[in-house]
Amino acid sequence: MFSVIFPGQGSQVVGMGKEFYDKFNTVKELFKQADDILNFSISKLILEGPKEELDLTANTQPAIFLISYSIFNVAKNEFKLDLNKAKYFAGHSLGEYSALSCAGYLDFSETLKILRVRGEAMQNSVPKGHGGMVAVLGSTVDIIETILTENKKNFKAQIANDNSEGQIVLSGKTEDLEKLIQTLKDNSIKNVKLPVSAPFHSDFMNNATKIMTEELNKLNFINGQNKLISNVTAYEIKDPDELKNLLIKQIESRVRWRESVINMIENDVNHFIEIGPGKVLSGLVKRINRNVKIDTINSQSDIESLKI
Repeated sequence: MFSVIFPGQGSQVVGMGKEFYDKFNTVKELFKQADDILNFSISKLILEGPKEELDLTANTQPAIFLISYSIFNVAKNEFKLDLNKAKYFAGHSLGEYSALSCAGYLDFSETLKILRVRGEAMQNSVPKGHGGMVAVLGSTVDIIETILTENKKNFKAQIANDNSEGQIVLSGKTEDLEKLIQTLKDNSIKNVKLPVSAPFHSDFMNNATKIMTEELNKLNFINGQNKLISNVTAYEIKDPDELKNLLIKQIESRVRWRESVINMIENDVNHFIEIGPGKVLSGLVKRINRNVKIDTINSQSDIESLKI
């Protein structure tokens, strides 16, 4: 059995999806629709840049979704790949929106609009430079949680992403992250400060949660064709009402990607297909379990060689 997975922020590059845009009129039409829906040329930003603008969270989120959705539709409609045979659809953070849209829970237009709002809300939740994220390498969640508990009077940081074996991302205020980095060094734990402008997936996103609660409650989710795995619980989402509540919680909650992959594998998934720019999730899955099959779809030849 296979699962279809969709990447999150950080996978974007200028020119992503260009091969599909050049070759398929259906993709050109989706890009044009996206420009009209968002009232600016996101297609030009994706294809030509500049990178600094594409990297703004408010632009990155709808852009990555547009590429993932376009590739999914080419694979499904132009090459007749039955991706809806997947046991699960899942995505990392914003990738969860790509998953729910491709699985039929929310239409293309509404997904684009809500991701634009989500990106702006997350970008503006904390003044630029007041918070950030640190990737911790080669450690475990238990060790990091112990360090955070023992130092809670010294600094405050939260686990934002439990990505894979040996890769954890933490969020916090800038001054707290400096203290965290020193503590990690003292414990000989390798870490890298990430080039992001805000502490995503932490309670510093409280203002974004308020905005997204209001916006998500306006949307009409429907029963899609496939089972979705939640970032918040790492388990299957049962119904559209639960989906809405979990997407609200997702803004401030830990992305439980490692647990999500483990749970899918324990439920008979032995093949993961990453759809969207880059190969970030494929790398994470490989770190979690080297015995599963992993495919990425970034080109027409990737689709042609895919066997499901």
